[in-house]
Amino acid sequence: MPRGDGRANDELRPVVLTPGFNKYAEGSCRVEQGDTIVLCTASIEDRVPMWLKGSNQGWVTAEYGMLPRAAKERNQREAGRGPSGRSHEIQRLVGRAIRSVVKLPNIGERTIILDCDVIQADGGTRTASVTGAYVALACALHEMRKANILKTMPLEGSVAAVSVGVVGGQPMLDLNYEEDSTAGVDMNIVMTGQGGLVEVQGTAEGKPFSRETLEALLDLAGKGIAELRAKQETALAGIV
Repeated sequence: MPRGDGRANDELRPVVLTPGFNKYAEGSCRVEQGDTIVLCTASIEDRVPMWLKGSNQGWVTAEYGMLPRAAKERNQREAGRGPSGRSHEIQRLVGRAIRSVVKLPNIGERTIILDCDVIQADGGTRTASVTGAYVALACALHEMRKANILKTMPLEGSVAAVSVGVVGGQPMLDLNYEEDSTAGVDMNIVMTGQGGLVEVQGTAEGKPFSRETLEALLDLAGKGIAELRAKQETALAGIV
């Protein structure tokens, strides 16, 4: 089934990961996935939440937001009304995803804050945020290692995310907004570079879907995440 942008059903949109775009942040990555663009930065603070004080363990958390004209119509700036429920959900997803591959005791009592700011949205902003936040985090941890703040790199692997769904009865990888808005099944999948599942968010928008469809979508996501992992490795080559 031909897609509006000419891709095959199992094909990612063009992906560009640009690390180090921000000269002030300890780590950063600009993610372009099709027409979706997200700026991800990693900031290090020498403190932890109250409930972790004295634990000799660090923390990784995330914040997510969309600029007012990231979409076709202007959204109200969240600074004026507070984060939406959707933003809360996504930033918790990003935090969980990244923590899944970090040895938190190895970063000491420090907090790494991952800011994911969407400047243009065409579907898949939460999954692009996970993929880019990992690169930003890896850059920040490398800077800490270079400065002898860390004895070893605390990463236990990589993590990335991608959307999949059923559109027009066909399983598809990496949905853009047009596809996502008409999908019969919409799913976001987070996986490690080694193929371990971190999170599966899946919804039938109408008719329930079968286990066979779920397995087909997981296979599509695995293919896409393997390709995203290769993009992450290329972006980080010579940095970490």
